[in-house]
Amino acid sequence: MKMMRLTEIAPYSGKRVQPFDGAKRYMSTGDLKGDNLNFEDVTYKTKPSRADILVSEGDVLFAKMTNTNKALIIDKELDGIIVSTGFSVHRPIEKQLFSDYFLHFLRHDSFQRQKNKLCTGAIQSAISNSGIEKILVPIPQYSEQLHIAKILSKAENLIAQRKESIRLLDEFLKSTFLEMFGDPVRNEKGWEICSLSELGSLDRGVSKARPRNSPDLLGGIYPLIQTGDVANSGVYITTYKQTYSEFGLKQSKLWSKGTMLITIAANIGQTSILSFDACFPDSVVGLVTDKKKSSVLYVHFLFKFLQALLESKASQTAQKNINLEILRNLRVPCPPPELQTQFAVIVEKTEALKINYQNSMQELENLYASLSQKAFRGELSIKSTTV
Repeated sequence: MKMMRLTEIAPYSGKRVQPFDGAKRYMSTGDLKGDNLNFEDVTYKTKPSRADILVSEGDVLFAKMTNTNKALIIDKELDGIIVSTGFSVHRPIEKQLFSDYFLHFLRHDSFQRQKNKLCTGAIQSAISNSGIEKILVPIPQYSEQLHIAKILSKAENLIAQRKESIRLLDEFLKSTFLEMFGDPVRNEKGWEICSLSELGSLDRGVSKARPRNSPDLLGGIYPLIQTGDVANSGVYITTYKQTYSEFGLKQSKLWSKGTMLITIAANIGQTSILSFDACFPDSVVGLVTDKKKSSVLYVHFLFKFLQALLESKASQTAQKNINLEILRNLRVPCPPPELQTQFAVIVEKTEALKINYQNSMQELENLYASLSQKAFRGELSIKSTTV
């Protein structure tokens, strides 16, 4: 498999924007997120200066900034839009470079590594035209490119299907909550109202020692959960990045599996439930529910509807935060425990299915990574590879 310079096999394309009447769609680099596109309608007079490339069907573009993996084929529906000068726009040579193959390459680590090494600039590092002209593209036979693109696209589509299935499960739980309990902010079903503290005990996490990142505190066997871990988790916290040592544990507190964590700084009102014993700092509150009065899963989903309310109660200093008393006195609907338990059973079954989808998606992502690695090394055989 030969290597060719990117601009030899896919010359620059796109045109400078000339004066036009009416409005056109404009896409910035920030408007391209995976396969999701957003646009802004601009006139010639109101368009930002960086809105200066007119693209056509068949063009392929990628973002020039360092550590930014964004690439797109311009199809018929996108023909004639304006894009930012933060993109580099190219036109694959017909019958020599297949556009879908080129797109997969642009999204692959082998391209991103080359691009990042050639990026320059202190404020916003990006690759220049001279850098782009140094990038090498692996070019197999055209029939091989078609095969590679088909295989990788199939794997990519399967990953997208798993992601959509997971999203639909999340929507199902949200709609089930509303069907069973109504909107908790308006208390549509007229449930008894109680304070959050009546549903269980709430206390802040503990991290007495300073500085908090002292090496003596870290590196042991006791999981340490931070606000970001809570914000980035689903129903349950299943992984952790940091641990406390024995010394770290002595200045903190080990909370039990099943405790619901609530963030009270930066990410206000984000919640998740511990699936293992763990410590956390005082920017997180732990709620241990009274099982006779409430289900922790009901309270977790309840908070998804209360975040805006909690945000409005947050004080604004260096960063937003709320105090423990606000949480303890928070007035919430308290449906019968039996109904909360019914909801919890639905959540557990749905989460089990979601885990299966997530595991399947991870396997597919690993497969895609392996296939693409082989493809761009010339090791993917037409005869032997199927998905």
